Amino acid sequence: MFNLFPCLWFKSEAEEALNHYVSILPNSQIQQVTRVNEAGPFPKGAVISVTAMLDGQLVLALNGNPQFPFSLATSLVTICATQAELDERWEKLSAGGQTMPCGWLTDKYGVAWQVAPKVLPELLSGDQKATDRVMAAMMQMTRIDIAALQRAYDGQ
Repeated sequence: MFNLFPCLWFKSEAEEALNHYVSILPNSQIQQVTRVNEAGPFPKGAVISVTAMLDGQLVLALNGNPQFPFSLATSLVTICATQAELDERWEKLSAGGQTMPCGWLTDKYGVAWQVAPKVLPELLSGDQKATDRVMAAMMQMTRIDIAALQRAYDGQ
């Protein structure tokens, strides 16, 4: 049982969005789709919420209304072991959305994501000069290039 998990408030795309994420992230599947029956703010049969496991993390998606849009102040982070994995997730998550510096993007639903390499904490925990070089290199990137970060760390 999960005692803490995110709830994403969509206008009306909760099921579509979680199906999209399940198709991209490993170890993911839809857990439950809850529809309005006789009582509720939406027409009978409309999806009110969806729960899914996204790469092993429980996520609740709720269809609300448009008065509460997503913000960059909250993001989902997906950790990638390889450049190929990072590139694939980046392409699929950013399709129809907007890319930003340092591996950040918003997807076509407005949800903010950080697509980060697994090695990043290691590259940011070296001596201060190495960390500064990695940060300077990352600030010039949109999609993260793991090899370029490693070269920056090594001082090349």
